[in-house]
Amino acid sequence: MHNDQAAGLRAMQSHNTSPVNETEPKKTSGRPSKPVRVLAVASGKGGVGKTNVSVNLAVSLGQLGNRVLLMDADMGLANVDIMLGLQTKYNLADVLDGEKTLREVMVDAPGGIKVIPAASGVRRMAQLTPAENAGIINAFSEIDGFLDVLVIDTAAGIADSVVSFCRASQEVIVVVNDEPASMTDAYALIKVLSREYNLTKFKLLANMVRSEKHGLMLYDKFSKVCEQFLDVYIDYLGTIPFDHDLREAVQRQTPVTIAKPDSESAKAFKKIAVEINNWPIPTGVTGYLQFFVERLFQTQNS
Repeated sequence: MHNDQAAGLRAMQSHNTSPVNETEPKKTSGRPSKPVRVLAVASGKGGVGKTNVSVNLAVSLGQLGNRVLLMDADMGLANVDIMLGLQTKYNLADVLDGEKTLREVMVDAPGGIKVIPAASGVRRMAQLTPAENAGIINAFSEIDGFLDVLVIDTAAGIADSVVSFCRASQEVIVVVNDEPASMTDAYALIKVLSREYNLTKFKLLANMVRSEKHGLMLYDKFSKVCEQFLDVYIDYLGTIPFDHDLREAVQRQTPVTIAKPDSESAKAFKKIAVEINNWPIPTGVTGYLQFFVERLFQTQNS
């Protein structure tokens, strides 16, 4: 198995220099070059709706005219494809094994976005070495020039892969809801990222709460604790209210921003997407995914 993975990593390197499909990006990138916006969506614990947030933010950003790629980075317990009602034949495990390129496992999804699915129920994918994680991300060079926004749905908790993707991204969105465990575990995640890896800025998104006022109360309480005991700044990103339309959309495996675009939750996602779309592109970023790839390798080697 380890030999197969080593062969896969070597194959990814060769795919990056292969002329196969080299004209494909030109079909989708007839715009002036600009850096890719890279967003990591994380949570301290599971069950807070993190993947639903990732999916609907990706769709909402796509509806604003962005070319969006949603990466399922929960390597062993993937469910982005389930949320979108997709039947995927290949996933990141095939990329790691060198059987497929990143572009070959990429699939079209509702809302005009593209998705890179991960494997579900594959133990080895949840236990990747730093070199294997870096190898997968290095494969992103083959889609250079293809997209405007990369949304990464990380695993819940503080696993190595979560830390790596958060450190490599330009913005880290931490999803919480009104449960003590959610708030405590989100604090633990931020504590690890700040004290051990020097991340200092985070965006907080309150999900599945009663109202905007309730979300602001959660933010105020959480940010004060973080800023008192940690050397960080927590910015309020927004609130997603829990409504019946959202629950129904999840059961139908369709993003609420598509199934019920006039619902309160869909409007909230769109409002947050507009704010994200107006964020300034970080200075000093060159190329498309160069920033992400280089930061990821620095992460793996530190």
